[in-house]
Formats: sequence, structure tokens, C-alpha cells
Amino acid sequence: MSNLKQSVGIDLSKDKLDVCFSVIDTTQKVTIKATRKFANQIKGFQELNEWVIKHGDPSLPIVYVMEATGVYYEQLAWFLYRQEQKISVILPNKGRQYAQSLGLKSKNDKIDSIGLAHMGAQQSLSLWQPMSKVFCHLRTLTREHENLQQSKNVLNNQLHALAHAQFESKPTQKRLQAMVNLIDKQIESIRQEITLVVESDAALKRKLHYITQIKGIGLLTAVTVISETNGFALFENQKQLISYAGYDVIEKQSGKRIGKTKISKKGNYRIRRILHLPSFNVVRYEGGMFKTFFDRLINNGKKKMQTYVAIQKKLLVLMYTLWKKDIPYNAHHEIKTASGNNEPKPLFPVVFEKNQVAMVEKKEVAPTSRATQDELPCNKSPQALFPVEQSY
Repeated sequence: MSNLKQSVGIDLSKDKLDVCFSVIDTTQKVTIKATRKFANQIKGFQELNEWVIKHGDPSLPIVYVMEATGVYYEQLAWFLYRQEQKISVILPNKGRQYAQSLGLKSKNDKIDSIGLAHMGAQQSLSLWQPMSKVFCHLRTLTREHENLQQSKNVLNNQLHALAHAQFESKPTQKRLQAMVNLIDKQIESIRQEITLVVESDAALKRKLHYITQIKGIGLLTAVTVISETNGFALFENQKQLISYAGYDVIEKQSGKRIGKTKISKKGNYRIRRILHLPSFNVVRYEGGMFKTFFDRLINNGKKKMQTYVAIQKKLLVLMYTLWKKDIPYNAHHEIKTASGNNEPKPLFPVVFEKNQVAMVEKKEVAPTSRATQDELPCNKSPQALFPVEQSY
């Protein structure tokens, strides 16, 4: 009986690594060969490498499995990647659910590493690809921008409360306002740095320009989505992207009981957060496809917020398509195919009934100077977008 695969499950925290080394044989039986703890630092990584070599079989493939625990996994993942090792990084909830399926009722770091080792041995997981330096830099900037904006909102709420209190405190208000002014300067500095990074990369600048042609999508929104997805590098189709962002629909049904259908929210919440306000803006400013789609869902009995979430999902798919195909956004739904054929083709035809495609009439939207989330003025009257496919 020969072993087929080796797997190293790693449960990470800020200071340490709990590691489990396992192998799987031809009968699909997973055997734990060793467990150990290491420091979550370069010296610990080197000791981990020597430990795996000691217990492993160089003739068999090996995969390292770890959870995306904040930023604590990144140094180890990069270390192993430079060693030309195969690495899989999964969401924490996925690892926890798999451990429960194995009957591991208790939970501690060692048990979690055992569950990850089993998972790597028994499943064919997607391999981790490191984020490019540019996208990593942009992700740091957009997350810093988000944190500063949240801090500013807290301070503004405190100022509002003080302004309506029975007894005013001028010194406190002055200090809070000074902090708000400082944050405003920092936010502006981050915006300028983001612009410089984008301007320094011709291909990145071109693709982001295609996306920001959608009225309601500004540079900050586009850069956030691109940096959080590593330029959509790990996604082979729209379904994977939708699941990563937490827009995948889950339902609970058993027998006659029909539970509530909702999106999973098991994914990157920053993408959902940054697309929240643009979903309102594209319906208002772009009209066309988005307005038609919005009205149809409302007429079908969907709640407004459910409809706006659906708009967010469509926006994400649209951005993915423009980026992957490297094509400009065209409100008249005419695109050039990769083969050079310039014949107009709909990216996402709207399906109202089976085997029927409804053509969307061009509509004018009243000009407005109201800004979007990215302070992008929308003062032009757009025409209808290309249709969107709906699978209801």
C-alpha cells in the first residue's frame, strides 16, 4: 500500500503555528505522522521546513493548507511560495465546517491543524497565488482610507451630539474638529498616492479607466475591488467571484419547510461595503439596464435593499468582465471581441421569459451634479447600457 499525497495543516495565530503532518494512501485513509508547534517568524518557518523534510517522502507531492487569518498567514505563505511549495489558503469558516464533518467536536489550535491536514490530503484545493506588489500597495491604501473614513464618521457623530447637548463644551468640540481636519488631510493624501500608483502602471491605468467610465463607479471603488481580488487573478468564472465576495445565494429548505433565501455574506465584506453606494448611483445616473433591472425586481415583489444587493452583484460581474476582456465600457453595448470581430454583441442579455430577449430602449436621465461615493460628478445624460442576463 503506497501513499499518494502528503499534507501539512497549519493553524496560525500572531505568535505561533500549530502544525500537523499527514499522509493519505490508496484506500483514502489519512494517517497523522507528526504534530508540532513553531514560532510565527522566519526562524520558525525555517524549522518548519526542516521538520517537514525529516518526516516527509520527497517522492510524493505535498501541499500546505492554512486559513486566511488576517495578515498573519502572509509571511509564511510567501516563505513557502519562495521555496516552490504548493500552498492552499482557505476561509476560516470553510476549515471549521470541514473539521465538524470529521466529527472533531472540540476546538483548539492542534485540532484545527489536524482538520486542515485532513482537508489538504482528501481534497484538491485551489493553490494560492501571491498578490503583486502593486495590488498589495493599493490594498493597504484602500484599507487605510476605509479606516480613516470610519474614524471620521465617529468624530462627526460626537460633534453632532455635542452641538445638540444641553451644555456645550467648546474646547472638546475644537479638539474633535481638529482631529476631523487632520483626518481629511490624511484621506486626501491617500487619494493622491492611489492616483500616483495607478498613473505609474499603464496597463492598470487603462483597465481602471474602462471601469470608471460607468457613471457611479469612481477610482476609489474600482481600486478597492481590484486590490481585494488581486486583479481577479484567482477566478476562472463569475461564480467563483460572486462566492468570494459573499453574494452567493443560500437557501434552507427541508420537506414542507421553506426557509429564508439570502446571500451568504461568507466572503470579502470590503467588496460588498464599497459597492453599496455605487449600487444606488448607477440606478439613478446610468439608468438604462440598471433601472430596468431594478424596476423588474421591484415589480416581482423584491424589497428595495434586496434589489440593490442584486445591483451590486451585477456591478461586480460587469467590472470583472471589463477587466478580464480588457475592453472599454460602452453604453451602447458594442464591444470588440478577442478575435477582432467588431460586430456588436450584448455582454449580458436581459432574459424576461424563456428563449426571449427583451431589447432595452434608450432612455435619458436628467443631468445632475450630485457626487458619488468617490466624489465623482455625474453631470452627463447617459444612454442605456448593454442588457443583463437574469436567471430567474
